Amino acid sequence: MPKFNVAARVRRAHQKKKGLALFLKKLSRKKPKNLQKMLKQADQAAWQEVACLECANCCKTMTPTFTRPEVKRIAERVGMTFDQYFDKYLTVDEDNGDIVNKKQPCQHLGRDNKCRVYDIRPGDCSGFPHHVRRDFYHQVSEKLYINNSPRCPATLSFLENLERVVAENA
Repeated sequence: MPKFNVAARVRRAHQKKKGLALFLKKLSRKKPKNLQKMLKQADQAAWQEVACLECANCCKTMTPTFTRPEVKRIAERVGMTFDQYFDKYLTVDEDNGDIVNKKQPCQHLGRDNKCRVYDIRPGDCSGFPHHVRRDFYHQVSEKLYINNSPRCPATLSFLENLERVVAENA
């Protein structure tokens, strides 16, 4: 897999933001029948271009949402009580009530860009970057992909590949 420059991809994501947003708006108006197949194709192509462990920008710049059972499970793994772990690392987002990290990078991100609780990481982490979803159009309306593209090179690649795949199937 070729090396890539995260900073360059972040710049490219910002440059392409408006164009990709327009593409997604058009896509939501004219919904292709084989969208799931195209999403999978674009996702597979993205992972040929991007290696998470070379980047880990999501863990460095974003915070997942945690459920209470996830907090309990992770706290036990690191030898803390729920309350100790919560007080040290987490907070409740005032805007939406989500449980999130107090700061970034994530406390479980190692210097090698590997997650130290990978096997029990929050569902939000294991599902990220949420490319192939049945509720794709709902997510598009929330601008999930556009907001994630500067932070996640795989999402930028996914959107660029999706644009290409849709054009090829038009």
